[in-house]
Amino acid sequence: MSEALLEVSDLVKHFTVGGGILSGAAGLVRAIDGVSFTIERGETLGLVGESGCGKTTTGRCILQLERPTGGRILFEGRDLSALSVDELRKVRRRIQVIFQDPYSSLNPRMTVGQILAEPLKVHGIVPEKVARPARVRELLAQVGLAPQHARRYPHQLSGGQRQRVGIARALAMEPSLIVCDEPVSALDVSIQAQIINLLEDLQRRYGLTFLFIAHDLSVVRHISDRVAVMYLGKIVELADRKTLYEEPLHPYTRALLSAVPIPDPDVEARREHTVLRGEVPSPLRPPPGCVFHPRCPIAVDRCAAEVPALREIRPGHCAACHLA
Repeated sequence: MSEALLEVSDLVKHFTVGGGILSGAAGLVRAIDGVSFTIERGETLGLVGESGCGKTTTGRCILQLERPTGGRILFEGRDLSALSVDELRKVRRRIQVIFQDPYSSLNPRMTVGQILAEPLKVHGIVPEKVARPARVRELLAQVGLAPQHARRYPHQLSGGQRQRVGIARALAMEPSLIVCDEPVSALDVSIQAQIINLLEDLQRRYGLTFLFIAHDLSVVRHISDRVAVMYLGKIVELADRKTLYEEPLHPYTRALLSAVPIPDPDVEARREHTVLRGEVPSPLRPPPGCVFHPRCPIAVDRCAAEVPALREIRPGHCAACHLA
């Protein structure tokens, strides 16, 4: 039997903007508006969608870098929102993050060795100072870096090497769950493949669980077991990787997949492309009913009046669409 490591239920995160003397009335940005999913232990869940749809905010709420407005986040059976600061500090060791920009997420004043040794000291993982250099060398070896990289500063490394340091820093905490926030989007394509292969190897070796946030559907298809598609703060489709890419049910998912180029020019010329009209609505003023209906090519009157629930249409395949 599989075991749910993370359970997110009706997660809501709203940001208040404006409200000052010059800016006028306050507005409410609905960054996340009722998101629910689970991640099984040892699984990789891909979270995809356009920029601004709420993917990164979801990850930050799970990490408790942002406190949710509503909903529950259960990690190993414990509600993270109900924990005290001291309790949360202990749990945070089990939830780590790999950031999008491998340069800005590393302290430029510290060497790689110091960056990796610091969490070992702060969390008491390796309390003896003399033992830390050996553990640092182990971490570097696990991510494919040489021992001499410990003496270098972040600016002396390539982008791929810096991201490997970020992965090593996350591994230093011996986590159960790693939130990967677009970890390869700032890298060259050839380096992206190396980092993805490294993450898969580490997952097999240490039984890690990933929430993989990305907007590149081809990358998500390679690494994910299941995929959740977000649009304007809501999950519109959730299924296993093979089913979602071969039999998408939601019109937004179909539009995203039709935009992914196919290497075979003959197949590319024959297939149907879905071009969405208009722009993504503002989360300050989301449309009524289904948030996708102003751009949906198959929308009906019901779509503008009634919010579709994310329901299981086929076994293990959920979609939030009245017409699915």
